[in-house]
Amino acid sequence: MGGTRDVRGRLALGRCQMLGLAGLAVAGAGALVIGALLLLPIGVGFRLLPPAAAALRRLSDRYRSWAARWTGTAISPPEPLAGDRAERGERGERGERAERGERPRRRAAAVLGDEGFWRDLRWAWLEPWLGGLLVALPLALVEYGAFGALVQPFAWRHLGDGNWYAFIPVRSTPAVLAALALGLVFIAAGLRLAPRVLALHGRWSRRLLSAPRSTELARRVERLTDIRDEALDAQAAELRRIERDLHDGAQARLVALGMTLDEATRLLGADDADGTDSADGTRAIGDADISAARALLLEVRETSARALQDLRDLVHGIQPPVLADRGLGDAVRSLALDSFLDVHVEARLPGRLPAAVESAAYFAVGELLANAAKHSGAREARIALTHEDARLRVTVTDDGRGGADPSRGTGLHGVRRRLDTFDGTLALHSPPGGPTTVTLEIPCASSSPKTSSCSGTV
Repeated sequence: MGGTRDVRGRLALGRCQMLGLAGLAVAGAGALVIGALLLLPIGVGFRLLPPAAAALRRLSDRYRSWAARWTGTAISPPEPLAGDRAERGERGERGERAERGERPRRRAAAVLGDEGFWRDLRWAWLEPWLGGLLVALPLALVEYGAFGALVQPFAWRHLGDGNWYAFIPVRSTPAVLAALALGLVFIAAGLRLAPRVLALHGRWSRRLLSAPRSTELARRVERLTDIRDEALDAQAAELRRIERDLHDGAQARLVALGMTLDEATRLLGADDADGTDSADGTRAIGDADISAARALLLEVRETSARALQDLRDLVHGIQPPVLADRGLGDAVRSLALDSFLDVHVEARLPGRLPAAVESAAYFAVGELLANAAKHSGAREARIALTHEDARLRVTVTDDGRGGADPSRGTGLHGVRRRLDTFDGTLALHSPPGGPTTVTLEIPCASSSPKTSSCSGTV
């Protein structure tokens, strides 16, 4: 555990150093943009502003990418900067020369009207100072600690009586040892502080670099529209599936059952050669007819059982009875019992959740277990169900070979589409060699008192 923490600390420290150096580039890009703005009155700025704004946008996009990869802080980007929108329809009337002269003005005007550009510029002036000071803190601790631990033991005799390290006057061997110990403490503190500083810098960057609220709302409306269309398509596909399953399964068996009963009725009432006249003049049923009718009735019983099983399977695919009766925790345990893997389930749920959320989580877990059994080569899987901060969190981990890629199959895409209906999220971590961890989060609230056990292992 300590080794892992040290590796994380050193990695975070290196990233803090990279952010500190990148701050110089940010300051340069910000100064270039300000220079272009100041040159607008004399016309030169119209040509300088678009490329300067593009360079600044590339830097801010790089910071957004770093924040997402290094700290898991997602920062929504603004809309792309306006490009070269030459009015081609007027080119013949104005002439090529006039067109070239007005194009930089249109591009500069589009940049000036872009709210994301002004947010980038504000960030470019604040990041080198506040962000740079923030990431410099662990670097300063480690460097000062290295001076105490690596320089003081060898140079203290040459530094004279005025040599102090922090609050320690380094004038003797015991003082050197104290300075060395304090330097190691500073190094350890810097390594421990670096990941926290990196996370804090990610949150600071999100505050400055997130897309404007108007852009977020427009994207939200567009995403909800797409989700609605996908939900309608999925509902229509599900109705077609139910109709097809009824037509090809239970309905076909019931039709066959009716035809078999008709045949059995015909045999029992038939005028067969094996029959004999009774005393009242009617025909008696022969042994051959009775045997054939008995065989047909046995076939009817088997057909009715298969039709009943088809109907049960169909209902189970719509809303499993165990899910409706016992809740999500026990329903997932039933999935674990049916899985080919050795599945351990831990459920810590405060009570029943909305039925639609439970259904989505149930089928998502079933899809993930099926994917793990078919593609990962796993032997064991673990499922954790928790509910915190009005969010259902489902974590499915398997010990397979890893390397899962959502773009190579439709399974994870189907799970993500199912969660999108509830504004849920799917996070995949599947390095080559495993393990694979899929985390599902669905916003929801507990809707009823507890009706099933809180935790357990299958």
